[in-house]
Amino acid sequence: MDKPVVEIDTTIKADPGTVWKAMSGKDSALFPGTEVKTDWKVSHPITFTGEWNGKPFRDRGEIQSFAEERELSFTHWTEKDGKTERPESYHLVRYALQPDGKRTKVTLSQFNLGKKTDIDAKTKAEFEKTWAFMLDALKKAVEAA
Repeated sequence: MDKPVVEIDTTIKADPGTVWKAMSGKDSALFPGTEVKTDWKVSHPITFTGEWNGKPFRDRGEIQSFAEERELSFTHWTEKDGKTERPESYHLVRYALQPDGKRTKVTLSQFNLGKKTDIDAKTKAEFEKTWAFMLDALKKAVEAA
């Protein structure tokens, strides 16, 4: 796999097991304010439904890796015009957990897949902002528990 388009990280004041439970539990904190549906099995579907910037959305993907307390990855795309099939351009999102004493470093990486893998600086900045928001929300959810 090529170099990630976006890679950001944060350190959470909790052990990897606690972070993992927040990510993969019934009320997953992966995408704040969304309902996450999956059985967490590799090659099985994952869906995210909710509202973003006042607009309802439904995102889809497939679980690519599920290594408890270490790594979770999934493909990800947004439904367009009610179409549920994977578009020509989509991405893979990977969360990597690394213990750091009583803390956990969480690194989120986005890899573009499909036919169009290059993005412009403005789009990259938007992805970085969105994923930073996601990681911050995960951190807050874990540390507030």
